Amino acid sequence: MSSDPIRVLLVDDHELIRSGLAGIFELESDMTIVGEAGSVAESLAVWTAESPDVIVADLQLQDGTGLDIVRAVRKQSQTVGLVVLTMHSGDDQIFAAMEAGASGFVGKDAPSSEVVKAARHASVAPRSFICSGLGGAMMRRTAASSTRLSEREHEVLLLLADGLGAAAIGERLFMSESTAKSHIARIYQKLGVGNRAQALVTAMRIGLLSSVRPNGR
Repeated sequence: MSSDPIRVLLVDDHELIRSGLAGIFELESDMTIVGEAGSVAESLAVWTAESPDVIVADLQLQDGTGLDIVRAVRKQSQTVGLVVLTMHSGDDQIFAAMEAGASGFVGKDAPSSEVVKAARHASVAPRSFICSGLGGAMMRRTAASSTRLSEREHEVLLLLADGLGAAAIGERLFMSESTAKSHIARIYQKLGVGNRAQALVTAMRIGLLSSVRPNGR
């Protein structure tokens, strides 16, 4: 096994943050900083000149994003480690980084040891994605997929939120009461609930409803 240190390129448009990251990596005996950059364009130039083993890049940059760096580098190399740092570590950002070809994704609120861990992982397994929040994001994506309503079911859900019963829903949507009841039953099944109140609470929690308007009917 080679004893050469892992060569790291840091990319962030804030010099203070780059300096802080550099200080963290310089404490590691198996790592060395070979370059710093403040933009997508600069990072790609430094990458070409220095051939680092790992690029650690902020998600938001003045001339693009860290994902632009990931995609550009990944088109030319499958062996470079690519770690994305961000203040906004939501599910969408996690999946976008993974799909772009990143090796790791770390929130800036994570301990410094997580950044080092991700960079070290990226150096040896650049195409294996790690992120501490990935498991939860996958569970939420699976749950959202399993509760996806059809267009008609969503119309029925909105009318349930307005306080309408099956007969009124059927009349409003030009269907029989029994058909409306069937739609309601499928909505309850998909949401894993047993009544209207639970359905509305669950629908709001997973984003199918933005609000419930009080209605006396």
